[in-house]
Amino acid sequence: MDGNKDEAERCIEFAVRFISEGKRDKAEKFLQKAERLYPTQKAKSLLDHLNMTSQTPNEQDEAPRKRRAAPSKKEEPKPKEPAPEPTEKDYNKDHLEAVKRVKKCKDYYEILGVSKDATDSDIKKAYKKLALQLHPDKNKCPGANEAFKAIGNAVAILTDPEKRKQYDLYGSEEERMQHVQRHNRGSHCEYNYTRGFEADFSAEELFNMFFGGGFPNQNVYMRRGGRWQHASESQPQNREQASGYSVFLQMMPILLLIVLSMMSSFFISDPIYSLHQSSKFPILKKTQNLKVPYYVKENFHSEYQGSLRRLEMSVEEEHITNLRHACYREKNYRETLLWKARNFGDRELFQRAQNTRMPSCDALHELQVH
Repeated sequence: MDGNKDEAERCIEFAVRFISEGKRDKAEKFLQKAERLYPTQKAKSLLDHLNMTSQTPNEQDEAPRKRRAAPSKKEEPKPKEPAPEPTEKDYNKDHLEAVKRVKKCKDYYEILGVSKDATDSDIKKAYKKLALQLHPDKNKCPGANEAFKAIGNAVAILTDPEKRKQYDLYGSEEERMQHVQRHNRGSHCEYNYTRGFEADFSAEELFNMFFGGGFPNQNVYMRRGGRWQHASESQPQNREQASGYSVFLQMMPILLLIVLSMMSSFFISDPIYSLHQSSKFPILKKTQNLKVPYYVKENFHSEYQGSLRRLEMSVEEEHITNLRHACYREKNYRETLLWKARNFGDRELFQRAQNTRMPSCDALHELQVH
């Protein structure tokens, strides 16, 4: 019942607005709906006011006789006019080029414009840049909605470790089917990454997760008090509470970083060496056993009091671990290319896979030989 009361009040608000705009018919419909949902004196008074002001005294006397004399006829609804197609004025060249580029892409990495060894941070950064270009509320050119779903699908798969692993090994189902079709026809075809959306969220929900609710001034509705209402109509108290909570959440990472940085000065000391040269580690040294290069500070000889042999063992162990991880990625990429080449009968891809260099694996093999 409370839900009906809230909805009735909502209808009265609309009716008051329509009365101020001179739209009496619409105001009357909303007031009648309010009376059906939850009868109130306010709605009844507004209806009486409309009836008194919409007719002259003669018309008020004649209206009941006309209604009794002639049966009411329902007006036939007018057919809705189709929405106008977007014109070139509605979008610019950059928007059109962005949509065309996505439609020509052949895999998720190409859609986002990142490499196959891109980190989650790189993938999310690329998605944010493209999402602002392709969101249907901003990009009105044909195909923008499909392109927006495509980048949403790409970021959903590539930021999920398990799904990304499966995609790297086998590709998506849609990609494999279209690859076979293209191979059978012997002609070019564009991939469609919007079918069978594989994420747990829709493209719009993903956008809101990244940007905190989408573009400003959009029609965002919330469920409140048993009815749907515009977010801008929330009670001021609730807005203040939500605003304060949001500010607190935004400040949490900054406060945490400040605390950690203060603690690091007490508990964490600078590393002794680095495998990469920098302004902090400018002096080049090499281990005695495997000749692995590493870099130390300028005051290394005067400050370091530990065992040099133990330090060089740590350097060599870290270097070999890095090579093993890099070699694993190189092998995985090469095996993926070989699998796709055999599965689709692509000789050119097979040859490219055979010729793929694996420098980390070669370096690791050379160290093991010595």
